[in-house]
Amino acid sequence: EDAEAGTVEEFMYKDGVKEILEKLDNDLVGLVPVKSRVREIAALLVVDKLRRNLGLDTSVPSLHMCFTGAPGTGKTTVAMRMGQILQRMGYCRSGHLVVATRDDLVGQYVGHTAPKTKEVIKKAMGGVLLIDEAYYLYNASNDRDYGQESIEILLNVMEENREDLVVVLAGYKDRMDKFFSFIPGMSSRVGNHIEFPNYEAEELLSIAKVMCRDLEYEMSKDAEPIFFE
Repeated sequence: EDAEAGTVEEFMYKDGVKEILEKLDNDLVGLVPVKSRVREIAALLVVDKLRRNLGLDTSVPSLHMCFTGAPGTGKTTVAMRMGQILQRMGYCRSGHLVVATRDDLVGQYVGHTAPKTKEVIKKAMGGVLLIDEAYYLYNASNDRDYGQESIEILLNVMEENREDLVVVLAGYKDRMDKFFSFIPGMSSRVGNHIEFPNYEAEELLSIAKVMCRDLEYEMSKDAEPIFFE
């Protein structure tokens, strides 16, 4: 007997995913390619869920991600909303976001790195771990650098706990590409790449207006041309 699973749009609405995508639209000015990519990932996960509901064979795609772009382009906000989407759809338990850098993961002496890295992972378990400027974990000029130990722990967790932790590696695109070339095992575990473009002048003006409004200031018309110089 034929079974109906419903449509992608119906599930996005019912699971509250559509609401989170709308919040993302409101959170961030511009970044149309980023928002489109997030919607594509959400739609793919909905299809996976619909197939499971019908008893069809399915395999959860790798949810680990790489966000590339300059600082201040919305990577942390997107990671937070992505965690909420994954939680609503049952791909992670809590969907909370933990942000870390090399300083949070790598120790200063022998035996210090593993406990630090594992403690951060423990805090992020059930949600999303965003590692900002992840390439600083690897030091090509020093093969005894403690960052290598942190990378090995992360690689293992990304494989063994991929149904309970989503790792997002973030940083400048050229440096992330170089990082992946040094650590091919990391590249193979990342299933989704999202590039965050720099803001256009018009978008920066819109952001400034929002900031002024939130701080109860008014921007004069004379100030607007400065953004286009």
